[in-house]
Amino acid sequence: MSSARPPRKNLVAPRRAAPGAKPSAGKATARKPARSGKPKGGNPISRFFRAALTLIWRIIWGVAWRGTAVVVLILGLATFYFYTTLPPLAEMLDNRAQGSVTMTDRNGEVFAWRGETFGGAITAANVSPHLKNAIVATEDRRFYRHFGVSPRGIAGAIRANLSDGRGAFSGAGGSTITQQVAKLLCLGVPYNSDTWSSEAEYEADCRRGTLWRKIKELPYAFALEAKFSKKDILTIYMNRAFLGAGARGFEAAAQRYFGRSANEVGPAESAMLAGLLVAPSYYAPTRNLERAQQRAAVVIELMHDQGYLDAHEYAEARAHPATLSQRAEKQQGIAFADWLMLDAPAYLARETTEDVIMRTTFDPDLQAATEAAVAKVFTEKVRDDSEAQVAVVVMSPDGAVRAMVGGRQSQTGGFNRAVQAKRQTGSAFKPFLFAAALENGFQPFDIVEDAPLTIDTPGSGPWSPRNYDGEFRGFVTMSEALTESLNTPAVRISEAMGRDRVREVANAFGLRSELAEGPALALGASEANLLQMTAAYAGILNGGSAVRPYGIEELKLLGDSTPLFGVSSGIGERVISERSAQMLTWMMSRVLEEGTGRRAKLPDHQAAGKTGTTQAARDAWFIGFTADYVAGVWMGTDDNSPLTGVTGGGLPADIWRETMIRVHEDLPPRPLPMIAPESPRSEATPRPAQSAPRTAPLDDAIRGILGSIFGGN
Repeated sequence: MSSARPPRKNLVAPRRAAPGAKPSAGKATARKPARSGKPKGGNPISRFFRAALTLIWRIIWGVAWRGTAVVVLILGLATFYFYTTLPPLAEMLDNRAQGSVTMTDRNGEVFAWRGETFGGAITAANVSPHLKNAIVATEDRRFYRHFGVSPRGIAGAIRANLSDGRGAFSGAGGSTITQQVAKLLCLGVPYNSDTWSSEAEYEADCRRGTLWRKIKELPYAFALEAKFSKKDILTIYMNRAFLGAGARGFEAAAQRYFGRSANEVGPAESAMLAGLLVAPSYYAPTRNLERAQQRAAVVIELMHDQGYLDAHEYAEARAHPATLSQRAEKQQGIAFADWLMLDAPAYLARETTEDVIMRTTFDPDLQAATEAAVAKVFTEKVRDDSEAQVAVVVMSPDGAVRAMVGGRQSQTGGFNRAVQAKRQTGSAFKPFLFAAALENGFQPFDIVEDAPLTIDTPGSGPWSPRNYDGEFRGFVTMSEALTESLNTPAVRISEAMGRDRVREVANAFGLRSELAEGPALALGASEANLLQMTAAYAGILNGGSAVRPYGIEELKLLGDSTPLFGVSSGIGERVISERSAQMLTWMMSRVLEEGTGRRAKLPDHQAAGKTGTTQAARDAWFIGFTADYVAGVWMGTDDNSPLTGVTGGGLPADIWRETMIRVHEDLPPRPLPMIAPESPRSEATPRPAQSAPRTAPLDDAIRGILGSIFGGN
């Protein structure tokens, strides 16, 4: 029997049914045959370029992430290095190499600063919130959100610089406050006098906006952010920023401009202070208040736009811009302060490394009176285009300087004509000649001849003095010779006394510059400055003792209670007797009563003084005193060219009178310490210019000296 087998079926896996589908019965799934076609990947050229691009990308990516890793590593190491070198916060608030000098007047009020003053440390926690907000709104609006560097700010600054035709890193820097702190700290490099000639040069070098410095700023800024809080960084910034007029830090600036602490300033004042950061000297309100207010208005807008000022505060700040304090607005005593910086020991003034406090003799009321007098005379009596300059000094009889004008325009560090201009004194020198004569036995009514005189000077030839008006008056008294400022009698007395004796007395009174050797000594051919001359006249007023002018009553270091030194009087050794000084004072009082200084006569106070005019009117002087004050006035030009129509008895006498009227406004009249000698007849009696000798007795010995020396020409 044969058996039949069923046909063989292909064995294939059943197709997986979809979830929920019913399997189909009696059907087998057949495998699809493989599809034949072209090789995968396209043509060989495409594959080549694709492979090349892939290789290039892998190379770039490999270099990029490795380079980035290296940069991040270097940046991290640099940040760590700077982090370890950062000092404690307290040591970073004041790192000035030079100290400052703060000067107070006789009432204890600050009137001047020199050097970079530091008002004391302030903190972001205690400072006025308006000031803190103004700084952030102006300098770095994203300060609280970034990590020390603002890429957006840097990119915007580069774009602005390039669009303005500058270098990428010249001009706007896009620096955050943290980066500005890095600049202020000079990236941790301390000041070295061997490397930089001055602190200003050091700071200028630290602020240079080069690419390499920008790169170095990054890790230093990161280190600051890592070590200090935002408040600490802002604290450093507020204490280290320079804000014009020698103010270092916002506390010093607030005190300088507004007379109050940075903890107390309002929105308008805060805006003005923050506005200084962009250009401190240019926007300093002491230099141009209107410009400073315009800059402050921009800051107020920023504060309002960023939500730091509400509508009421914004309107109030715009309506009432900040103004200077009365003290800052006056800027009094510029010449006085400059003099003290020159007169004080350099290590306690110009070169001090400490903060110094000077209590001075300066009187702001007398300074205001002096400046008002000068302004009045120049406004009413001097042409607008005149190049005439002026200097004025007011002091007490003991040498305490109370006021000083160094020129028509006062500016810090300018030429101070009261102390730096040495000029011929002219007839203002004559009181010291007559002081020598009185001390050696002459009397005010002794007679001397005013007649032509010629003296043969070895090496110079014959010399003949003349009076200002070219006239001779014959025989006159010594008092008349001084009253009318006669030259020939002065020379005769000087020659009789001996020039060495005249120089000795003048030197003892404080005129220590080299005095003339020839007979012109008697006529003021020697040079002196106004301060020296005024102090010498003070010596006559106080009874014949030398006077050293002084302006510092007490000097101490900031924070110390014990003064380093103090001065209570400038009176020194006696030069002439009190009687001689009092007789000379009487003779000088006649100058104002009936002589060349009549225009200086005061309405209610006794006064004495002397005029002086040099050859060709290059210098004009009037120096005089009352029982309370001594004042000196000089007029001339800086190039020593002649004045037009000016003598010592003219404009200088007018300025002296206007000054002393104001100075004595609230002072009761006091008599001068003087002795009026007995006269054989009234001084007021008129006489001819060429009169016969007076009948006043002349000491026989003195008559013999004069007769033997001046018997002929």
